[in-house]
Amino acid sequence: MTVSIKKFFRIEESGSTVSREILGGITIYMTCAYILFVQPAVLSAAGMDFGAVMVATAVSSCFATVLMGFLTNYPVALAPAMGHNFFFVYAVCIGMGLSWQVALGANFISGLIFLTLCFFPFVRFFVDMVPSSIKNAIAVGIGLLIAVVGLQWGGIVVSQEGTMIGLGDLSEPYVILTILGFITTSVLIVFGIKGALLIGIIISSLIGIAMGLVRCQGIVSIPPSILPTLFKMQPIRALSENFIMIIFVFFFLDVFDTVGTLIGVSKQAGFMKGEHLPRARAALFSDALGTVCGTVFGTSTVTSYIESSAGIVAGARTGLAAVTAGICFLLSIFFYPLIKMVGGGVESGGYIFHPVTAPALILVGSFMLKNVRLIEWDDPTEAIPAFLTIIVMPMTFSITEGISFGFISYFLLKIFSGRIKDLNPLIAIFAILFTLRYLFI
Repeated sequence: MTVSIKKFFRIEESGSTVSREILGGITIYMTCAYILFVQPAVLSAAGMDFGAVMVATAVSSCFATVLMGFLTNYPVALAPAMGHNFFFVYAVCIGMGLSWQVALGANFISGLIFLTLCFFPFVRFFVDMVPSSIKNAIAVGIGLLIAVVGLQWGGIVVSQEGTMIGLGDLSEPYVILTILGFITTSVLIVFGIKGALLIGIIISSLIGIAMGLVRCQGIVSIPPSILPTLFKMQPIRALSENFIMIIFVFFFLDVFDTVGTLIGVSKQAGFMKGEHLPRARAALFSDALGTVCGTVFGTSTVTSYIESSAGIVAGARTGLAAVTAGICFLLSIFFYPLIKMVGGGVESGGYIFHPVTAPALILVGSFMLKNVRLIEWDDPTEAIPAFLTIIVMPMTFSITEGISFGFISYFLLKIFSGRIKDLNPLIAIFAILFTLRYLFI
């Protein structure tokens, strides 16, 4: 059997070993496993069942990651994307007042579109036509949005009358736990500890138990039912109620996350052949099908995880590492009491705080800010749209509004500066559509 595995995944040709691939796969899982705690906590804010979302997250991550391993032979894990889940809950469900069933339907349609288009060169052209400054600004803006939510989840910042947010009561036990968790996880990251976010969550949980904020509910149990979210998406309603813009944004975010992550991970592992990524269509297919199946199970957009690079550092070079990580995701469904304990939250003053997972959100947000250095700040026609994209997202709690302001301002500034050649049909079309949205919707 070992010989067959080596041959199928071309392990020796890749200069690796079976044991190294398995270790790399476990490393990948450890760096991505925090999503099992965070995703149910985020989506439950939209009224979704915590346990069902956890199972949907684990199963869809397993499916997409194993598919990636078999189809591409790349050590890349997939799971519900941070940022996308916040757009799903705070922009679509809470901001626009849509039910999570309709939001899942819109997400399902976007996945089908991606699944269809990934076989054609359109996706690559689509990504290339969006200005680099806007692409980088979107990542930074989403990072700030995630960080702000993390600060609120931890009680470090709170809503205040007169000013939108202000400093919370730092003497509250859940705030102290958030700060301790943030410091602990940050130190782990500084020392390059693999799986720092997951380890930080575990340590925060132990401190929370000692402080009486987190109640131990067991470790292993029969998995909770997935029925509360299974096949609950409503794509027909999403189409009939004309939420085309939402579908576009789901698609837009998925494409950018996928392509950006695949390029980043592939360059690190040496998979790129010049500027070409072998088996790119298979990778895109795995990602798109993962999103489609994820919405069927009951979770938001599934995409490739940049944390997969940790497994590459550990020596992973083939799809066996991905398959290993996928199996670990599936086994996670038997640890529901542990996940519920960590992600369930702490109630205080009528509000639910999440001091155990909040530090991970703040730090994930900080990781996403690195793209700010790639923006052309010396060119006002690039810098101003990028700034608006970045600042509007966290201030409005809406990724859509940030993208809208970025596209419209980019289009107008290029027109008024006489640099029409910098524009392309995609920018013009969406700048006009976003403008019409504000005028008539």
